Amino acid sequence: MTDLARLLNRRSFVELDARQRARALLDAGSFRELLGPFDRLMSPWLPGQGIVPQADDGVVIAKGTLDGQPLLVAAIEGAFQGGSMGEVGGAKIAGALELAVEDNRNGIPTAAVLLLETGGVRLQEANLGLAAIAEIQAAIVELRQFRPVIGLIAGSVGCFGGMSIAAGLCSHLIVTREARLGLNGPQVIEQEAGIDEYDSRDRPFIWSLTGGEQRHACGLADSYVADDVEQLRQALLAAVAAGEPALPRSRRYADFFALLNKLGTDCEQLDAGRVRTIYQGELQ
Repeated sequence: MTDLARLLNRRSFVELDARQRARALLDAGSFRELLGPFDRLMSPWLPGQGIVPQADDGVVIAKGTLDGQPLLVAAIEGAFQGGSMGEVGGAKIAGALELAVEDNRNGIPTAAVLLLETGGVRLQEANLGLAAIAEIQAAIVELRQFRPVIGLIAGSVGCFGGMSIAAGLCSHLIVTREARLGLNGPQVIEQEAGIDEYDSRDRPFIWSLTGGEQRHACGLADSYVADDVEQLRQALLAAVAAGEPALPRSRRYADFFALLNKLGTDCEQLDAGRVRTIYQGELQ
């Protein structure tokens, strides 16, 4: 197939909503949603603050198969409250991962994929959201003892805040060009450090530092894939087949601390090229 034919046949993953993304990754006919919108499990805290809740709290949990093997999918809907994690949505993801752990203990080898489109904790639910994210992180670490947990960041919200830490705990991380990954979002950095330090409206600048291509080049993501359903599905298949890495990123903290210590606290501001060079020279 020519490059033009591939382009014409491409089906965008970014343009799908969370439920469509989950369905697209699973084998045809295997999608089964848990605690869907008709269960009416929504945040009890938002109405009191004048915010209309969503019937699934912006999180889609599905079980199915990937190439015939059991797979759990937790997809965050970035269009609802910026994909923020509250008590209910966070509990759905943590509980689903814990069920996958039980499946593995009962002889059902279930891997998991997290579709991460989230700004992190939902500010309206504060500590409840933080507790939910902590439970998600603990469940990721536990499930990794049995089967890999794959993080997939496609766009357009990105993955920030406490959920970026969850992404770092995943066995493998898949990103697209449209993806972004960082602990603090652009608007938060601009608010705290000023527009001269970080202009949240400068999209090329933001993607040059936190975009999928840069994160992959720096070794902070494992696969860099085009915005195409089939290519992302193949990358997911490869990640699941690869299993848990011998030395996952979450256990390479000494390398990252050493790098930060070399930079110090008074170094000049680094551009994207310099950041990439440092990571490639020091950490890969």
